[in-house]
Amino acid sequence: NGEKDAMKPRGKKARGGPEMEDPLCCCEYLDRKGERSHLAACLCECEDLDECCERWLTCRSLPPGMLERIADTITDRFRLPWLRGAVKIDISLLPPIILLPVFLHVAALHFLLALAILISLPVLVLWYYYLTHRKKGQTLFFLSLGLFSLGYMYYVFLQEVVSHGHVEHSQVFLLTCGLLLMLVALSRAKRDPGYLLCQTSSDKAPCQGSKSNTFHKNGLGSSNGLYRAAIPGITVNNNSEGYSRILKEGPGGITEDWCTKCHLVRPPRAGHCRICGRCVKRLDHHCVWINSCVGEQNHQAFVLALFLFLLTSVYGISLTLDTICKGKATIKALFYCPGVYGDYSTALLFTCVWYSAIVTSGMGYIFLIQLLNISFNVTEREARIALRENVGQRMLWGMVVDTGQYNQGFLRNWIHFLNLRSSSLQHSVEDIV
Repeated sequence: NGEKDAMKPRGKKARGGPEMEDPLCCCEYLDRKGERSHLAACLCECEDLDECCERWLTCRSLPPGMLERIADTITDRFRLPWLRGAVKIDISLLPPIILLPVFLHVAALHFLLALAILISLPVLVLWYYYLTHRKKGQTLFFLSLGLFSLGYMYYVFLQEVVSHGHVEHSQVFLLTCGLLLMLVALSRAKRDPGYLLCQTSSDKAPCQGSKSNTFHKNGLGSSNGLYRAAIPGITVNNNSEGYSRILKEGPGGITEDWCTKCHLVRPPRAGHCRICGRCVKRLDHHCVWINSCVGEQNHQAFVLALFLFLLTSVYGISLTLDTICKGKATIKALFYCPGVYGDYSTALLFTCVWYSAIVTSGMGYIFLIQLLNISFNVTEREARIALRENVGQRMLWGMVVDTGQYNQGFLRNWIHFLNLRSSSLQHSVEDIV
């Protein structure tokens, strides 16, 4: 028996057992059940898929939850070979990479195709945003769409515009520098937005709450993770949405904002992001384009990335239109450029220009809202809460909501925004001390 045990291959484990001792090869991975599997078996042993195909062939209805289980299985098995085992790839990264070039090249075939595709693309993106926003789930689709759009537009510019010989090397250098600076600012905006540290953790790790509601025996819970602290001498200002943002000061002179999901007392203007599952200092909003929150530590980098993107995009659009529509002003050439669909190369460039113009318009609106909010010292989260609670004052045709709580005037508001990073570093040093 001892010899037989010694001859058994190492690393074999029972179904659902502990992790294997042998390292994974490049075509192996551990699935969501913790079992060892091969990429060659990615289409095998999927009982839900077999039953689904059988029901479709026999025209029978599918049981509830089967499509979700199939989608989870496909997502788990979609991997690429790597040195220490197959790496899982997020499927939401692929649609922009595959579909965007196809749509743009098809749109370059005819003016009516371009009109239909350029109208349907924003509609599809907004529909997908509504779908993911309703489910409160994270997705890399928008980040993939933004980064691939930048890379592909830059590739088309180098291949089609520079080859015409009407663009100088200095202009290409300026456009490249603007793109690189924007990517640097975007990488800084992707960093820690200011996650609050766990007050009960010894290693001061960022707190991440659970998705389930938590209730405390001494207080009331709420579905958005806010907790009405039952502290003696304090009364809570209730509202219909259950936000408990404002706690009236009682005889004890103490006001606290408690989060039931992260189990911590939050400083003023901090908020809990239901998508990230964490509390963030001076939470502005969760941006799907960077797949992260915008808070105290990355708000400046986020605004700077928007500004650099707008400058680079407008400059690239003007250079392209000057090449394919010579002698015409940029705005006029954008709406009237005769003969542009006579050649496929110029038609592709004109289609890419209009796609870039649509994206630039959307980002320009976001940038304008950010400038207005900074000028009135209000965050996007505070503006939404003010609208729910019917407080604050709508200004500038409803584009900004002045809560009046932190507004200190235009100049002081901008000084406060420019000092966000330094104040955050000061708080971090105080926490360490």
